[in-house]
Amino acid sequence: MANVEFDTRVASDGDTTGLLARMMNWVGAASSVALIAGLGVWGYQLTVRDVSGVPVIQALEGPARVQPNEPGGELAQNQGLAVNALQSEQATTDDTIPAPQVVLAPAPLDLEAEDRVVTAPALDVAAPAERIVPQPAVLSAINTDDAVAEALGLTRPNAQLASLSTSARVDPSIPGVRKSLRPALRPKVDMARIAQQAGYSPAPVTDLDPAAIPTGTRLVQLGAYDTRAEAEAEWDRVGMQFTDYLTGKSRVIQEARSGGGSFFRLRAAGFDDLDASRRFCTVLEAEGARCIPVSAK
Repeated sequence: MANVEFDTRVASDGDTTGLLARMMNWVGAASSVALIAGLGVWGYQLTVRDVSGVPVIQALEGPARVQPNEPGGELAQNQGLAVNALQSEQATTDDTIPAPQVVLAPAPLDLEAEDRVVTAPALDVAAPAERIVPQPAVLSAINTDDAVAEALGLTRPNAQLASLSTSARVDPSIPGVRKSLRPALRPKVDMARIAQQAGYSPAPVTDLDPAAIPTGTRLVQLGAYDTRAEAEAEWDRVGMQFTDYLTGKSRVIQEARSGGGSFFRLRAAGFDDLDASRRFCTVLEAEGARCIPVSAK
C-alpha cells in the first residue's frame, strides 16, 4: 500500500488562505483611508465656503443685446398688395398671358302659365251696412224664479199665485202646516268657551309692590303698556283665558322710563325657580299669549 503524504496538502492550503486574508485586510484598510480622506476634504470645503456670500455666475461671451439688421422688422412675403403687385408687374412685362375664361350665368327660365302666381279675383264690395246705435237698456227688477221658470219652459210661480184667490186659506189641520221646524244653524264659535267667559268672575287680585320684591325673585313678564289701566285690563283678559294657571299668582305692575316717556310692565310673581317660570311661559305661548321669564332687579 502506497504512502499518502497529507502534510504537504495541508501546508499548501494554509498558505493560500493566509494570502487571501491579507489581501482583504489591505483592501479594507485602503477603503477606510479613502473614506476618511474624503470626509476630511468635504468638511474642509464646508468650513471655507462662505454660506452668506452671493454666488457668482460666469458671464456669457459676447454682447448681451445686439441691434437687429432691420430695426423696423422684416416684411413677410405676400403682405399687403404684394400678390397684386406681382400680377401687375407680370401683366406689364408679358402681354401674352391669356385672359381667364369668363363664364356667364345661364339665362333665366321662363315659367309656364300654370306655374305663375295666381291672383284672386277682385271682390265686389257692398255698401257699408247701416250702423246700429244700441239703445240704453232700462233696468228693472227681475224675479229670479220667473227667469228660471221661463228658461225651463215652466209656468211662472208668480202667475200661479196670481191665478189663486187671495181669500183661499189652507186648513190648519193639515199636517206640517200648523208647525214647521226650522233647521238649526251650525254654530261658528265655541259655545262652551262663551258660556265659560259669560260665567267668569275675576278672582281677587293680589298686587305686589315692585320695590318690596327681593332681588333675584323669579317673575314672568306678560307685556308692557302705556297706562296702568291697560295693564290691569290685560291681566283680566289673561286671567279669563288662563284661570287655572294664574291661580295663586300675584300681579306686579312696575313703572319704567325709556326715551323720555314712561310705560308700565305687567308681570306675575309666585314661581319657585326658573324652571317653573319657563313651564308657565311655555303654556301661555302655546295659546298665542306673550310671556318672558325675568328676574327682579
